[in-house]
Amino acid sequence: MGKLIVVGIGPGEYEGMTIKAAETLKNCDVIVGYTVYIDLVKEHFPGKSFLSTPMKKEIERCEMAFEEAEKGKTVAMICSGDAGVYGMTGLIYELGQKYPQVEIETVTGVTAAIGGAGVLGAPLIHDFAVISLSDLLTPWEKIEKRLKAAAEADFVVVLYNPSSHKRKDYLQKACDILLTAKSPETVCGTVQNIGREGQEMHLYSLRELRDTQVDMFTTVFIGNSQTRNIEGKMVTPRGYKVDE
Repeated sequence: MGKLIVVGIGPGEYEGMTIKAAETLKNCDVIVGYTVYIDLVKEHFPGKSFLSTPMKKEIERCEMAFEEAEKGKTVAMICSGDAGVYGMTGLIYELGQKYPQVEIETVTGVTAAIGGAGVLGAPLIHDFAVISLSDLLTPWEKIEKRLKAAAEADFVVVLYNPSSHKRKDYLQKACDILLTAKSPETVCGTVQNIGREGQEMHLYSLRELRDTQVDMFTTVFIGNSQTRNIEGKMVTPRGYKVDE
């Protein structure tokens, strides 16, 4: 039987992919993924067989990958960022119970929180929480509880999936919850299209962020009570005593 390798390809650019991820894609027989992710890697791996499905077809995509592996092929299932962070790794292991003869392996990648932090400066130097605002698979009531708990614990908070055509006010709603425990002057940042064409970063106060429009390709960072704007960079001190 074949092998199924779940590969995190990083935020976007080929240069941001780990060496192991690139080598895995170079050596596999078939690359499977969401249509947008296939488009990101296709030019770098000519001659490969590519299979894709659109959004909301995740189970079908994983089953397609297993079926290819059952033919004795080495198959790479790609995800943006890290496949184990809001990616396909968990679903692959769940479905893998139906394909016991297919070996499963994971190759980690750089998730958007890490990639975006590098663009903004150093916002994640202390404890942080990552929360997705997508309520497709998680009830909004549970998301609200997580936001409130993270705010009250003074975590730096990273928001994935902050907006979409159907969820245009979700970032505003999240900011309102965070403002119950965080100062309106809390330093925040956004990075759009991390590692891709059109990358942009902006710094805001939490008050300003509340009224900012973002899209689904934006990752949002909300600082803790110590986070500062240092010459246009978002920095969360670890606690070292630094003479200024």
